[in-house]
Amino acid sequence: MNREELKQYLPHREPMLLVDEIEIDEEGIGHARYTIREDEFFCRGHFPGNPIVPGVIQCEIMAQSCALLVKDLIQGHTTLYSGIDNVRFKNIVRPGDTCEITTKLTGQRGMMFFCEASLKVDGKLCCKGNLSFALV
Repeated sequence: MNREELKQYLPHREPMLLVDEIEIDEEGIGHARYTIREDEFFCRGHFPGNPIVPGVIQCEIMAQSCALLVKDLIQGHTTLYSGIDNVRFKNIVRPGDTCEITTKLTGQRGMMFFCEASLKVDGKLCCKGNLSFALV
């Protein structure tokens, strides 16, 4: 799915739509991409002259990618974080980097979903963690 197709499922819009494309393979694993643009609002002040993507934005990139694993259930609902666990930051993400996100659904209780996610740039792990979200 490309960016315009994603808008059919995710309620996010620019500047908070943080997925450019995603493919979900036969095992249900999501493979998403997002390129950090030079003019992203979150890089302008973090930090002037040395822009670094904040960790919370990296988590949001992973969370949006996770939600797309249940894209057919999203319509008519709002996706809300319910937990972020065991998140680790390993390398810096900067403007111009293309983030490669891998997501896997690990559990479900009603409309609560649990996922594992990782974010890499050029094959180097930058962020990983367990995320949960609810459809309300």
